[in-house]
Amino acid sequence: MIKLGFYGAAGEVTGSCYVVDTGRARVMVDLGMHQGEREADEHNRRVPPIDPTKLNAVVLTHAHLDHCGRLPMLTKAGFRGPIFCTSATSDLAEVILRDSAEIQCADADRYNAKLRRQGEPAQEPLYCPPDVNPVLGITRRVNYGEATQVAEGIQIRFFDAGHILGSGSVHMTINDGPRTVSIVFSGDVGVSGSPILRDPSTPSAADVVVMESTYGDRDHRSLEETRAELLSILRDAQASGAKVIIPAFAIGRTQDLVYHMGEFIRTGQIARLNVFVDSPMAVEATGLYARHTELHDDRAREIALGKQTPLSFPGLTYVRSAQESRRLNDARGCMVIISASGMCTGGRIVHHLYHNLARPETHVVIVGYQGHGTLGRRLVDRHETVRIFGDPITVRAKVHTLGGFSAHAGQSGLLKWFEPLAARKPRVFLTHGEDPQRQALSTLMRSRFGVSAVLPMYGDVAEV
Repeated sequence: MIKLGFYGAAGEVTGSCYVVDTGRARVMVDLGMHQGEREADEHNRRVPPIDPTKLNAVVLTHAHLDHCGRLPMLTKAGFRGPIFCTSATSDLAEVILRDSAEIQCADADRYNAKLRRQGEPAQEPLYCPPDVNPVLGITRRVNYGEATQVAEGIQIRFFDAGHILGSGSVHMTINDGPRTVSIVFSGDVGVSGSPILRDPSTPSAADVVVMESTYGDRDHRSLEETRAELLSILRDAQASGAKVIIPAFAIGRTQDLVYHMGEFIRTGQIARLNVFVDSPMAVEATGLYARHTELHDDRAREIALGKQTPLSFPGLTYVRSAQESRRLNDARGCMVIISASGMCTGGRIVHHLYHNLARPETHVVIVGYQGHGTLGRRLVDRHETVRIFGDPITVRAKVHTLGGFSAHAGQSGLLKWFEPLAARKPRVFLTHGEDPQRQALSTLMRSRFGVSAVLPMYGDVAEV
């Protein structure tokens, strides 16, 4: 009997985690951080009900924090691997986990100082920098399309998901006695036609599909329209000498934005533009994007053949030090500041918003999903006042929401990705989405493909 457990991203977008148990072997797919909601820390400390020492392997779909962020907790609890992922995912995971570990410890120090003043016991961070090393030591790199045995009777292949560098959908084949069962985990499905990376590909036929549904209820605005709106904002800022502040995820979204702005300049649509990428993690990730040219699409290769680079142009500066970042707060004149975190929950972007939200000439450009309870979500919802560092800030800046830059496929893209799997009428579980989005996608899949999807919740276990 094969059991499939759902221990994250079930009825929510973040915290991805699934466990396949065949009785002979147990394999976990992703172990991500919960982000955004008030209960995130509590949920992050809630580990799946499985003994880590009896877990045979982990399969990691990609390196975003909501998919890999709790892996150090697993090794701390006794898991000794291996962890299977693509080469680029391994490289990016090192960057994001080390950054996360530093944040965990710094946040714990601040919080514990407050607890000590109140006479309360200190709280341990989820993990610290030394806890990342065991994760890196047990990572195994796998090529796309390469059949790999991950545990007794369980084999996987990665297919390019087109979401971020190295992202993969997983085709898992399980030999369960007299029968063979195949499960596809979509991971996060990217958007066809996005820059730099190749379009998402769908694994071969499967009996079971665990599929993301982040935008299962709608399509994004077209990339062409979104690019045109961004170009208009940039031209307006140049004409008025204003700042453009863009909260962006350090991995994926930042590189896309740099690419698009570079294309505006390369094609003569805009004059030289001062752009500052103010995120140490984004700087490191961009270096990895530049290094892994084997994953680039045709246009990125064409730019490289023309003796240019898709992630560089005159006027672009990668900011590394905190001192350089602080200087941007006092700088005047037209400039674009791209900074993390993407949901404005921490990092340098919060300082830039603190200093610029009250300025009516400032443009704030929201380019990605904003979780409930985040500062980014309050800006999207047009709150007149937000609180930053305990201070009330009046929002006078112009706030733009550009949905067309999402790294997640919209409803049509998800259906296109699923279509090759539909003929076999697989059992479908919709995850990595809030309930309205899951329900909308489920309804459409039933009417278009005759497939009824299940909407699992945290802790549900299905027999497959």
